[in-house]
Amino acid sequence: MFQTDKIKSIEEVAEIIESLKVKGKRIVLCHGCFDLLHIGHIRYLSQSKQYGDVLVVTITPDIYVDKGPHRPAFGENYRAEAVASLGSVDYVAINKWPTAEETLRLLRPHVYVKGSDFRSASSDMTGKLTKEEKVVQEIGAELVFTDDVVFSSTNLINRFLSGFSDEIKEYLSILQTRYSLEYVLGCIDQMSSIKALVIGDAILDEYHYCHTLGTSSKDPALALHYISSDLFAGGAIAVANHVANFAEEVRFISVLGEKDSYEDFIRSKLHANVSPYFAIQNGAPTIIKRRFVEGYFLSKLFEVYVMDDRGLSAEKDAMVCDLLQKELPRYHLVLTADFGHGAISDNMRRILADHAPFLAVNTQANAGNRGFHTISRYGRADYVSISEGEIRLEFRDNRNDIKEMMHHVSEKLGSRYIAVTQGRKGSIVRSRDGQFMLIPAFAAKVIDRVGSGDAFFSITSLGAYLNFPPEIIGFIGNVVGALAVEILGNQKPIDKLSVKNYVKSLLK
Repeated sequence: MFQTDKIKSIEEVAEIIESLKVKGKRIVLCHGCFDLLHIGHIRYLSQSKQYGDVLVVTITPDIYVDKGPHRPAFGENYRAEAVASLGSVDYVAINKWPTAEETLRLLRPHVYVKGSDFRSASSDMTGKLTKEEKVVQEIGAELVFTDDVVFSSTNLINRFLSGFSDEIKEYLSILQTRYSLEYVLGCIDQMSSIKALVIGDAILDEYHYCHTLGTSSKDPALALHYISSDLFAGGAIAVANHVANFAEEVRFISVLGEKDSYEDFIRSKLHANVSPYFAIQNGAPTIIKRRFVEGYFLSKLFEVYVMDDRGLSAEKDAMVCDLLQKELPRYHLVLTADFGHGAISDNMRRILADHAPFLAVNTQANAGNRGFHTISRYGRADYVSISEGEIRLEFRDNRNDIKEMMHHVSEKLGSRYIAVTQGRKGSIVRSRDGQFMLIPAFAAKVIDRVGSGDAFFSITSLGAYLNFPPEIIGFIGNVVGALAVEILGNQKPIDKLSVKNYVKSLLK
């Protein structure tokens, strides 16, 4: 049988297996990514064939490969062809699902074989094997493990096929001498005990995808052909959801508009462990940032702000201030996602500075606050996370070294850490003792930068509260940022498993 003849659709393989079972053949199934086929894969599949008469291998499709940047190194068709070239393999199919659970139910093999590296419970970070094991029992099959030396595709790809520059490779090599993979993953796990309060502007990001037609024949205006639209929960809503994927509990305090509140939509988008409190601003809409986007390249053409940034009435502002004073002692830290659109008043800032047990602050500069919103609006911040443009705006200085600016902000606010994001250059983190750590950016591809700074702020705040080394704070933050720029808008929050897989791909 030629190797291309071995490659079938998953439905075709199911039919073939049924006919082989009628003939009394014992069917063995293996499932995996098989990115960069190596001797470990070859031995694994060779041993697997010994458990039956026919060996079927299913391949994880490209869209479900979650092993970090630049993965898969080879597309699903190439990976399938490589596996099919092995003599021990009888049939190959590209899977249709993220895991092998539905595959097992469809194919119903006699034996399901996993590699020896899956014997340890600690290796099952995703919980996939546990779920697959239940399905194996459900269909009456047998789960077995091979027994051979373990090789790592990730390690080989990082050494020989990495898409990173030599400078980033050198940085990662040095980082590995200072911190082990287990240490970094352990830091991420420590976040699960945190109880956090998030306060800030609730913002809806509305994307209108269009095709540009050109300028109007009567006016100097850009004409667009509408295609479709999306609505995402952004601003402080996104921050609460990011934090909720890592922390134990999240309290979320924000402001919605009385008209066009979108409250039901916003509540439906909140993570299960987020407990919201919404103050209602009379006569105002919930903030919408309406972006018009070129539909193919996703280039932003222009945007419209729908908002009333005057803030709450004095009576409602006092109610939120009273709530904060009662709630703050219940939480380990407060994340202030302040977009400068009126949700956080000066009274609230004073209470946060005076009473928050650990205060993490992000003051975002955007078109809606006209350059009047900077970090100096706060009298105290244990952790500050802002962009280079935002700290330069604070000092009205576009030329000098930002390290001196970071020093002044840290001293003025009494900050334990201050982090400054620099886009493609990465980030800088300063600790209270004056130590600066520069961490490069790891983004493999950039789909949309909206929300990446919020994601960085969300997770690094947890690390700052836990007093991680400044380099680890910045490293985890840059991993989170790299994941965030691959997501359109705030389509989904950053989850812990994706971060841990990304970290593994960099340090393995």
